[in-house]
Amino acid sequence: MSHLQAVTYHTVTAISSKQWIELECANNAYFSPKFLKAFEVSNPNINFKYIVVNQNSSAIALAIIQTIELSVDVILKNIKLANWLKKLAHSLFCNNSMKIMTNGNIFLSGEHGLYIKEEASKIKTLGTIAEAINNIAKHTKSLHAIVLKDFLKHSLKLTTHFENYGFTEMHVEPNLILELDTNWKTFDDYKKDLKSKYRVKVNKADSSSNSLTARLFTEEDFATYKEELQKLYENTIANANFNAQVLNLDTYIHLREIYHDDFIVKAYFLENKLVGFLSALANNNHLDAHFIGLNYNLNREHAIYPRILNDYVRIGLEKQVSHINFGRTASEIKTTIGAIPVDLTCYIKHKRPFMNRIIKFIIKRVKLKEFKQHHAFKTKKEATKAS
Repeated sequence: MSHLQAVTYHTVTAISSKQWIELECANNAYFSPKFLKAFEVSNPNINFKYIVVNQNSSAIALAIIQTIELSVDVILKNIKLANWLKKLAHSLFCNNSMKIMTNGNIFLSGEHGLYIKEEASKIKTLGTIAEAINNIAKHTKSLHAIVLKDFLKHSLKLTTHFENYGFTEMHVEPNLILELDTNWKTFDDYKKDLKSKYRVKVNKADSSSNSLTARLFTEEDFATYKEELQKLYENTIANANFNAQVLNLDTYIHLREIYHDDFIVKAYFLENKLVGFLSALANNNHLDAHFIGLNYNLNREHAIYPRILNDYVRIGLEKQVSHINFGRTASEIKTTIGAIPVDLTCYIKHKRPFMNRIIKFIIKRVKLKEFKQHHAFKTKKEATKAS
């Protein structure tokens, strides 16, 4: 009978090259040592750990652990709860911050925290990881909660086993995904498949942003505009529904050095003043929108954000990817360019059994904020009629 053993490392560089070769996960950027190191070295306020599961001395799985502190207000900002339940949550945590340990990448939405080799016994390996996570939590002082984040629907038949280790299922806001039709070779091809009113919106975003000068940033530009990029980014996350942590944009410098043209930062200038930017990573035939930044005072007049969304589509077409992951903020406007919501599920627990029962009680009463979903593309019947 094969023996599984979990080993916890406190830095990604402690994982040996032999283990990375055995894992065979580095072709996915989010599980590559260089990507993980870029986040680790640039964000010292976050405590990083890595669990490697070995089977008969060979690495078969990796779990990424990040521990941060969040205010109770930030956590409650994006969920619908009765006022008395919000007051209860504040009283339980004395209106202070909470220390939260996360399996996943706190800066990105999606399955970026857990990797298990295809040939491994999934349930046994997941159980070994869950036990290791619980053991880390046991030895982490002042820890309030553990979150295993962002699992897609097809993963739930496996991840539901986390409930055997004290975790409670929690639905979170969906990712917004745009599938790119293989017939789209240009942005005009994409627009032709939009319904008339959405094509008008896309065209208006481009025409209203004509005053902007856009260019792709180089490594030298990162150094020149670092402080302005950071300010625009922090301005944007301050307006977001939920913000787990502020990313140090030094991370971008490292990612650019690693991924070159596959890590994209496009900047927007108005009369030589930086007023917005987008960032994205092309990874395994898909494009992931990372953080953006913009000047909200100028956004309405110059359509900075709608232009950013248009340009994500353009970049995806240029990179010839199969889909674009827009993340999970500003859901409604993203559906107007054709993105559709894809459900995500997290698992949560408190290290104390009594508190865990209260958390379960609260989670069952949580309602996600609703948004209007637009259906931007023509139906087959409409497309046939138009042609």
